[in-house]
Amino acid sequence: MNRERTYAWEDPQIFVDALPKLSGLEFLGKISSGELPAVPAGVTTGVVPVAVGEGWAEFELQPEEWNYNPIGAVHGGMLSGLLDSALGCAVHTKLPAGMGYTSLDLTIKFTRAANLDSGLLRCRGEVVTFGRRAATAEGRVVDARGRVVAHGVSTCMLFSL
Repeated sequence: MNRERTYAWEDPQIFVDALPKLSGLEFLGKISSGELPAVPAGVTTGVVPVAVGEGWAEFELQPEEWNYNPIGAVHGGMLSGLLDSALGCAVHTKLPAGMGYTSLDLTIKFTRAANLDSGLLRCRGEVVTFGRRAATAEGRVVDARGRVVAHGVSTCMLFSL
């Protein structure tokens, strides 16, 4: 049986216009509160922010069939997107207005399969180091029972917008 999924997203120019005027924490707070719309990548993947604070960010993913790989588990790329979102946004929370970042690397260790039975997947990213040109962050993806599904680290390059 074929299944179908449709969705809509906002013009991403909204974010480009708002970004230089807000600190990272203000920017992410406006997304979390709904003052800014959901990010197109999040709408597409189902990876959504749930909480942010100085030096940390939490994201969730409710596994769905359309997240599956051919062996009946959530695709590693989906888990990577969940980690990358939480780790990058943890770094973003520490940026002043006029600064940006991009991920330089992302290292992930997958520790157990995730599927519909895993329940809600949650990832908390936390900044480990924050310098003038680079920052690092680490995090864990846990299932609804608190079991670690994956963990990872990221390095982000910092730059002026």
